Amino acid sequence: MDAQAQRKAKVFSRREIESQIANGRAIVIVDNKVLNVGAWMPYHPGGDKAMRHMIGRDATDEVTRFHSSQTLELMNRYQVGRIEGRWTNFLPPIQGGKFRTQEELERLSEEEYLESCASSDHETASSASSADQSPIFEPADKSSSVRQRNTANIARALSSSSVSSIGLEDIAGSPKMSVLDRRTQQELDFDKAKYPSTDAETQDRITQKYRDLQVEIQARGLYDCSYTSYGIECLRYGTFIALFLYALYSGWYITSAIPLACVWHQLTFTVHDAGHMGVTHDFTTDTTIAMFIASYMGGLSACWWKFNHNVHHLVTNDPEHDPDIQYIPIFAVTHRFLESLTTTYYERVMEYDAAAKILVRIQHYTYYPIMLFARFNLYRLSLEYLLGGKGPKKGPAWWHRYFEMVGMIVFWTWYGYGVVYKTMPDNSSRFWFVLISHALTSPLHVQITLSHFAMSTTDLGIHESFAQKMLRTTMDVDCPQWLDFFHGGLQFQAIHHLYPRIPRHNLRETQKLVQEFCNEVDIPYALYGFLDGNKQVIGKLADVARQAAIFAECQRTVAAEGAYGLH
Repeated sequence: MDAQAQRKAKVFSRREIESQIANGRAIVIVDNKVLNVGAWMPYHPGGDKAMRHMIGRDATDEVTRFHSSQTLELMNRYQVGRIEGRWTNFLPPIQGGKFRTQEELERLSEEEYLESCASSDHETASSASSADQSPIFEPADKSSSVRQRNTANIARALSSSSVSSIGLEDIAGSPKMSVLDRRTQQELDFDKAKYPSTDAETQDRITQKYRDLQVEIQARGLYDCSYTSYGIECLRYGTFIALFLYALYSGWYITSAIPLACVWHQLTFTVHDAGHMGVTHDFTTDTTIAMFIASYMGGLSACWWKFNHNVHHLVTNDPEHDPDIQYIPIFAVTHRFLESLTTTYYERVMEYDAAAKILVRIQHYTYYPIMLFARFNLYRLSLEYLLGGKGPKKGPAWWHRYFEMVGMIVFWTWYGYGVVYKTMPDNSSRFWFVLISHALTSPLHVQITLSHFAMSTTDLGIHESFAQKMLRTTMDVDCPQWLDFFHGGLQFQAIHHLYPRIPRHNLRETQKLVQEFCNEVDIPYALYGFLDGNKQVIGKLADVARQAAIFAECQRTVAAEGAYGLH
């Protein structure tokens, strides 16, 4: 046996891996292999933050669903050993996990170490961050005997946000707990009753069924891309482009904004597909397709989107970690944003400041108007990413930043200079053309937020399986098949979160298999019509707005009484 084989055959204990992470090594478990991926982090095309959320965890499902078989084979170069038996996850350092050095661990007997592991197993990111403020906050991973499912009282398709608001009259019943912590506990209890237990046996069963379904999906050829379907998509894109050019050169300047908005809306779906390697399944080809469409035709960065989106897929709807729900001061999809949380993605405190106190209380009224201008924010985020040099500077993606920067120049040349400045006859036409071409893409931003804004933001702990977390935090939209082109696969977000590389034209067939899986493992599958889904989102925003009003009233009452213990 050569030295490399001996190295890969080494069996690591939990103690050894903890001390390795304490020393700064990025250890991830994949298929019982111990990978030290620290050297790859700066070159990872999907960004380093996505990888950091997997440190100390069994990331088998997350890694295998996002990467091609060729990439998975290349990962073996980072193998430093293996584990035996079932792995119990650590809380990653980026989420607040604490790790002891070898010297500290040597002071503990085996019994003391096992006892400390058992107690730390209950720690979650949310409980750790609010422990000081919430002395009676209940950890998510209590014994299953404590958990009461009450499934008879919960309908299969119940509301994703049916936890009632807490009123001022409810505060007196729990003097130790603040208004916000009481709400957190209420939502935690609701999710623990609605979803399967996070005990090892239950979650292992869910994971095995999930992996069995992956095998069936592959056997049915649902990962095979239908290029005929993309041919039809290209005809649709070409039609919109032709209508745009015809209207523009016919002097129908304001009207020409409509087909341009339509092509931007539709092209985004192909960027999403290619960004997940769902078209050719080849990294370089699909990434080039995504970057070309996004930057050269739309003025956006596919690499920024991938950096952001990969994190979103791994920590979906986590208020402290998921950038796709971090919109303070404009929106707050959970009361936890009223606590000025720290975001690990943007690496700053999301201040619940004076602006947020005003905007959050009216967010259910401003949601749709703000969606009209959401594309402008994507320009800002794309430019910040590219000009800030946040992408990989070496490795297979070293050239992506430069390719997209050229794309930005091309876009603003043809759109900003060629169309808006040179072709439009006057400033009034320019204003309305720009406004309409951007505002009519707003259905896309509604579709994106629809899948998650109304779903759970609760942390059920480090032992929850990948499959259960995705289904708990994501909803699907029920629509007739002939409308699939309008939603572009985003109506199957729960399916997509489970199997992100499945081409969108196969998601409808995959949905039937996932519904059977959900029935088998007793996980509720959130499915709403487009209008009902919008009602769920507005209802959630209105509920958090009411919580903000109650929180403000409590602060005024406490300040008036001179009692500063309530925060």
